Amino acid sequence: MSRVETADVDFTKNGIEEDLNHSTESGQMDLKTALNECSVALSLFLNNRFSEALDVLRPWRDVSVYHAMGYGSILAMQAGMTFDPRDMQTAMLALKDGLNTCQKLRKRRSTVLDAISYMVYKHEPEQMTEEEMHAELCYAEVLLQMAALSFVEDESMIGFIKAGLKMRTSYLTFKECETLLDKGKDNDAHNHFVGGVNMGIGSFNLMLSLFPARILRLLEFVGFSGNREVGLSHLRHGAATNSLRSILSAFTLLMFNIYITVILGTGECNLAEAEALLKPYTLKFPKGALMLFYTARIAVLKGEFETAQRKFLECIATQQEWRQIHHLCYWELMWAYSFQQDWLEAYRYADLLCKESKWSQTTYVFQKASILSMLSEEEVKKTGEDITGLFRQVDSLRLRFAGKSVPTEKFAARKARRYNSTNPVKLVIPALEMMYVWNGFTIVGKRPELAKNILTTIEKAEEDLKKQADNPSVYYADDQSTVQMLKGLCLRHLGRLEQAEHCFNKVISSEKTIKYDHYLVPFTMYELGLLYKQQGEVEKAISCIEKAKMNYKNYSMESRLHFRIHAVLNSLTDPEKTAQDHDLTA
Repeated sequence: MSRVETADVDFTKNGIEEDLNHSTESGQMDLKTALNECSVALSLFLNNRFSEALDVLRPWRDVSVYHAMGYGSILAMQAGMTFDPRDMQTAMLALKDGLNTCQKLRKRRSTVLDAISYMVYKHEPEQMTEEEMHAELCYAEVLLQMAALSFVEDESMIGFIKAGLKMRTSYLTFKECETLLDKGKDNDAHNHFVGGVNMGIGSFNLMLSLFPARILRLLEFVGFSGNREVGLSHLRHGAATNSLRSILSAFTLLMFNIYITVILGTGECNLAEAEALLKPYTLKFPKGALMLFYTARIAVLKGEFETAQRKFLECIATQQEWRQIHHLCYWELMWAYSFQQDWLEAYRYADLLCKESKWSQTTYVFQKASILSMLSEEEVKKTGEDITGLFRQVDSLRLRFAGKSVPTEKFAARKARRYNSTNPVKLVIPALEMMYVWNGFTIVGKRPELAKNILTTIEKAEEDLKKQADNPSVYYADDQSTVQMLKGLCLRHLGRLEQAEHCFNKVISSEKTIKYDHYLVPFTMYELGLLYKQQGEVEKAISCIEKAKMNYKNYSMESRLHFRIHAVLNSLTDPEKTAQDHDLTA
């Protein structure tokens, strides 16, 4: 992969002033100067100087599409991390102003003939100017960000539809920009345009390729299309070029490799690519919070939890302006300590999330209560927490988007309901169950000694359940199956495949006795399919996973499982991809 580079910037105060003097003295903002100033703002942002980046962009956002897009983008990122209604409103207003700036500078289709020509041929009767091409590109980017914020800001079905229409318009505008790639001048400004098109087309293709086939067919019907290899190719080209959006393409690939493939895939990550993408930015911005965060996340995925913990703490210490980045670190630290079963430290970060972050109080409170459930009664007393009281809060804290609950929050609320009765029945090993929800067992599997420790915890829970056999609760069969599924996961990651298969088959054979946790059987069938894949029995793997896909519906986190099924079936039906996946996990 080509080395990714960013524009060199003098970070001294005098250096920044010198870079900005041209525009302020002339009173104008030409395209070249706008791109240079936005490069300055981006470098300030990556060096944790967030307010200064906004100060560079603010004065010219009414006349420059790049200043408008950059200003709105920073505020939109902040709003997405805080979930604060005031931040949402501020960001949305900035994006609307940015859209207006882009509209003013886009090519006008003023005549009926122009409009007909555009509708029929999908290109302008006359070539766009360089400024108009960049205005079109920035228009697509701002519109996409507005759509993303609309999903959060307006939770009604009408809001959902409006956001979808914005996304479609953004996608079609990126496609139009793609047709203009050979029409620009061979200069630095056009290189920035090419980088933006690569990022936009690549991101859309990659995002849409994640959807299961039945959803993708529907999206294709309304004008979208998604091809993973096309998306990755565009983003890799974008990341390898020296353009304003190089780092955005690189970060999109990073998110795909170290988050999306874990949460919505099988957990097989291309960590070599992730490290190669990140390396030039860590050299250029060694104290940049985002670079430290991604470095720590990669360490987590490699099973290097102690290194990850140090890097997350360094990330927290490096800046205080955007505390939202601290919250991301708290989430990761909570999991890193959970993987090591250091439940008191894990509780500490879960508690900080409950107190400081607005992202998902349902998840945070459930997670905190689940972690406390793994401690002894004496240890819980020292924290001063009431586990039952925490579980009883969960349902009331749920968020809704387009009138629907977030799947993981709905799952947490369903699990917590057993605490609503006057005689609550305790969850067995809820912190480990949530670890599975976030695909954490694929990470723990990198450290056999930790997987063994977790297996010991599961086997203790198994023994405790056996003692209840004479006087079982209404949740007894569900709890037994939960324990067997998690035990099977540990055994599979430890290479004890025959024992793992036995555990999985126990869950599947208990289908008729499970009363509440109906997700267990289809998820277990999926895991059994992965076991067959690990053994090289491809036909059995496909058959088992297809049954999980076709024979079950209306269970918790159904969409998450379908994303994972889509990912694994793609690898099983593509021999080259299967070999690649094996190399990535070797």
